Parts: sequence; structure tokens; C-alpha cells
Amino acid sequence: MKVTVLGGDGVGPEVVAEALRVLRVASEASAIPLVVEGFPWGTGWYLEHGEMMPSDALARLAGFDAILLGAVGSPLVPDHITLREMLLRIRFGFDQYVNLRPVRLLPGVSSPLARADDLDILFVRENSEGEYSGVGDRLFPGTPREVALQTSVFSRLGVERVIRWAFQHARDTGRARVTSVSKANALNYSAVLWDEVFEEVAADFAGIESESVLVDAAAMYLVTRPERFDVVVASNLFADILTEIGAALQGGLGLAASANLNPERRFPSMFEPVHGSAPDIAGKGIANPIGAIWSVSLLLGHCGHPRESAAVMRAVEEILEEGNLATPDLGGASTTREVGEAIAARTVEILRQS
Repeated sequence: MKVTVLGGDGVGPEVVAEALRVLRVASEASAIPLVVEGFPWGTGWYLEHGEMMPSDALARLAGFDAILLGAVGSPLVPDHITLREMLLRIRFGFDQYVNLRPVRLLPGVSSPLARADDLDILFVRENSEGEYSGVGDRLFPGTPREVALQTSVFSRLGVERVIRWAFQHARDTGRARVTSVSKANALNYSAVLWDEVFEEVAADFAGIESESVLVDAAAMYLVTRPERFDVVVASNLFADILTEIGAALQGGLGLAASANLNPERRFPSMFEPVHGSAPDIAGKGIANPIGAIWSVSLLLGHCGHPRESAAVMRAVEEILEEGNLATPDLGGASTTREVGEAIAARTVEILRQS
């Protein structure tokens, strides 16, 4: 298994170090060959070279099985540059059209929502087009007539493949319902196409319940009736926003994981915690590494190692449930490294016992 590491900015290198620690011990305990190579790309690279990544970055990344990313972003570089020239460049360039974000309340973690005990949702976010396609223009800049145009791009191919993946994943994982989140009452072209395709694909999966919910209603139901949702599929923007609500419900962004998948495996997939670079706490050693470690569990599963993937998640759950170690965002005083080392050690114990 060949994995490339992009630590990125802020707390990114700190949480990735612990995620990589867990990946290494899980691989060693199971005798999985592991090759790791890192690249120093991010805003520091941009400030020195005028670009977030070299021009041949995708060609250099293409030879790996997976990419482990920490976080990108810095107050020194506009966010639209860091996002589009690194994160979206990788997602679009490697056709990682599925963004999988699990939202689950882990043992020992409290939620701000009283009725979140059964919170267990898989968000499937369309990850290659939609509102983040980058199509548009600025007309008459700097004048009173200035106009900004941002065009959302929805193709039948792009919509159908992510919805079909969501249904198939629901079937493969024994889930009962797929909910589509859209806004066809207001977005009379893109969202209407989305809804039409959803109905067509749903007809091919008779054993899976299906429903369509408007995005504003979905936001309300996430707070008032989270048990309503099982697998949720939505556009780039809508799922991005809703999963931030989900992260809050599951105890905070430090716990949230994600996978940017190229299901056909023509290109490497990328795994990253949902949180940003958090420059306000960078270097303090207190960032929560669990989102990055959970992402490693997703990485292992995608690369064909379900036993090791399950062991990592069980280790995370046991450490959290015991309550002896927690970073400040979860009300504790543990360091990033202490949490990472404990999860790594527990992962090895679980693998040796199984």
C-alpha cells in the first residue's frame, strides 16, 4: 500500500502525524506492506513559490494508492486560492466524485442535541461539479456596475453516478433509506435535473426506501429529527453545509472524517479530517487528531483492509468511552500526541487479539 502524506497548514501536520502513527502500527501488526512519502505543499510552499503545488503535482501523486491530507488554509493566503489550487485541484483532477462523510455520535462524546443517541448518518456529497465548479466571471470590476457570475454545473453523468453510488453503498452496508437533498422549488434547472435523476435511479433499487427533502427542511430535521436520516445524497454545496451541522451534532469538527473517493480506482482517493487548519491553536499540541485517525480508518477500508479499518474505529471508540484522554475541544486536557499514542496502542492490542 503506497500512501502519500500532505500535512498542509496549521494543525494539519500535527493531526496527520498521529493519523500516520495509527496507520503505521495497524499495517505493522497485520504485516501489510506500507510505503509512505510526504510532500511539503500548502500555503508555505505558495509563499515561497507562488503556487500551492508544483505544476506536475498530480502526476507525482498519481502513483499512490491513497492521499492523506491534514488541512490547508492560512491567514496569509486568500481562502479561494488555497481551496481551488490545492484541495479542489486534487479532487477534480483525480475525479474524486464521491465525498463520504460519516456523522455518528461516538461513545463517551456528548452532543449539544439531546436526542442524538441514535445519530448515525452517511452523507454522500457530489464532489466534482455543482456549485464548486469554478465557472463564472467578474464583470466591470471595481465599478458601481460590477457583477459577479457563479454558474453551478450539473451534468446528468455527474448527478447519476453519485446518486447510484449512494444507493449501492446503502445496499452494500445494509442501510435502509436514501434521502436526496435538493431545492427544486427554487432552482428550476439544476435541482429539477437532480430530482428527476434521483427518481430514475431509485427505481433501480426497489429494496431501498427513498425520499426527497428540500435543503432548508433537511437542516431543520437534522436538529429536530436526526433519526430520520440514514444515507443522504446531496450536491457539493448543500452537503458541505449540512455536514457542518452534522459535525456539531456529533461533538465537534475535531471528530469529523471524510473520504474523497474515485470509486473506479483509476486515480488515488484522498482522506482528510473535515476541520480546517485552525491557525489559532497551531503549534500548541492540543488539536483533536480523531477526525484524521477516523479518516485513516476510511483509507484502510478503501484500500482493501476492512479488519484493520474496524480495529482503528474500535480503538477510537474504546479510548473515548473510557474518558481518560480527551483534547480540550472535548473538555479534556490531553495533547494531540497523547490521544494519538493511546489509539495506536489500543489498535495494536485489538489486532493481536482478533
